[in-house]
Amino acid sequence: MKHLRILLLPIFLAVQTVSVFAQGASVAFGTIRQDTNQPVEVTADNLSVDQSTGTAIFTGNVLIGQGEMRLSAARVLVVYRTDNKGIARLEATGGVTLVSGPDAAESERADYDIDDGTIVMSGNVLLAQGASALSADKMSVRLSDGTAQMSGRVKTILQTGGKN
Repeated sequence: MKHLRILLLPIFLAVQTVSVFAQGASVAFGTIRQDTNQPVEVTADNLSVDQSTGTAIFTGNVLIGQGEMRLSAARVLVVYRTDNKGIARLEATGGVTLVSGPDAAESERADYDIDDGTIVMSGNVLLAQGASALSADKMSVRLSDGTAQMSGRVKTILQTGGKN
């Protein structure tokens, strides 16, 4: 009986860990701390500007860079500050990919608040970190310290470290 308990303990611990991940998970994202004061460079196939609303829409192979961070999407709405002194936020949709250092995340949508230094990715989020991967409904990244919070049906595969 004692041997059975010893054998079942790792399984019990793994199940408990998975249930924690199902509720939400905090993870590191990227290897750098992003400086949200750096300029944002945008390239795309098309640009449409609406001066009355203070917005610009980039479409087709949109690539955004800020320092070492890269974001790509099919469409990005840029919302300028009301005082016309820079960008307030970006709203990316359609096959969004965010790369920071060795980490990469994919989703259906990403909202980047420049002043807060946060990116919220939603819709089938997949985070790849080396050989590990996590999926969730939503991931919030705080660029000031490179941390991310995943929530909504978080799923991962936990490696046991044993030989396969």
